[in-house]
Amino acid sequence: MKSIKQKPDPILPRAGLPDFRNLGVLLRLLLLVNLFGVATVFVRVDEPAAYPLAFIAMAGKLELPLFLALLLLFALQPLVERLSPRNGRVAVVFVALAVAAATFPLLRDVGESALWRWLSWAAAAAAGVLLYFDNRSRRHSRALTEARLMALTARIRPHFLFNCLNGVLGVIRADPRRAELALEELAELFRALMRDNRELVPLGEELDLCERYVDLEHLRLGSRLNMRWELDDCPRDALVPPLLLQPLVENAIYHGVEPSGQAAEIVVRAGRRAGEILIEVDNPMEPGERHKAGNRMALENIRERLMLFFDLEAGLEIDAGGGRHRVSIRLPYRRKTL
Repeated sequence: MKSIKQKPDPILPRAGLPDFRNLGVLLRLLLLVNLFGVATVFVRVDEPAAYPLAFIAMAGKLELPLFLALLLLFALQPLVERLSPRNGRVAVVFVALAVAAATFPLLRDVGESALWRWLSWAAAAAAGVLLYFDNRSRRHSRALTEARLMALTARIRPHFLFNCLNGVLGVIRADPRRAELALEELAELFRALMRDNRELVPLGEELDLCERYVDLEHLRLGSRLNMRWELDDCPRDALVPPLLLQPLVENAIYHGVEPSGQAAEIVVRAGRRAGEILIEVDNPMEPGERHKAGNRMALENIRERLMLFFDLEAGLEIDAGGGRHRVSIRLPYRRKTL
């Protein structure tokens, strides 16, 4: 059995490039470049009365090259993502310069011959966009660290560890093999929580982690905990953020099973619909249940990590009604490319 590293490597902000096939990235890029064009007009034009015509002239020169650059970056995304971060940035700036040079003869003013001005503006706009996305990635990447810390502090809390060990002691004589499996599951759980969680992982790994966690909770809750896994249409190779499902299952047990004095059922559904993966965790909701703060923290952290990895293409929704609490997640279907 593999050993657990005592001091995991620190999580650092990712220095990668944005996904130029992501709708949210494309919309932000459009907005940023147009804002840069507006700022250029304010700098170059002194008379407020001339602003409307200046804005129209800037839009006429800007929109065609901008859309051509977006189309090229969309088409070249598989190539760009295989480059190192530094070379990827150079490639993005080169695309901006190439489009500016190609459209200059068509869009320049009569008598204008200073191509270097167009190239300088294009390079500055590309650099500004890359700086924005890099800063945004660094700012939001703290959610990965927070997710890891939340998971560690939640799972290493004394009562969870003591309950697991007491469960193992309770079956060690009657069923030594079950006790051994429980210790292995506990080790696998801690190993998953302590690894570097900056990259997407297969959905199958997340489901396996949840099953180990549920097996450990069965030692404590016994027949009170009933799990139903609806995974017939689930693509286990789909890439998802790490520690996506386990916190949801833990919340479902904490809020839906522990307060109940009788058996309760938790349903985990996962499947594919067109180009999206749909995941749902459904648990009973006890009337007047008050442990809400931890639940909100976990859900907000998951929502932030979905935004970090998938931007506007992913989302998290909560539905509480009919005595049930449902957390639904949608995200694009991505697989690891060889």
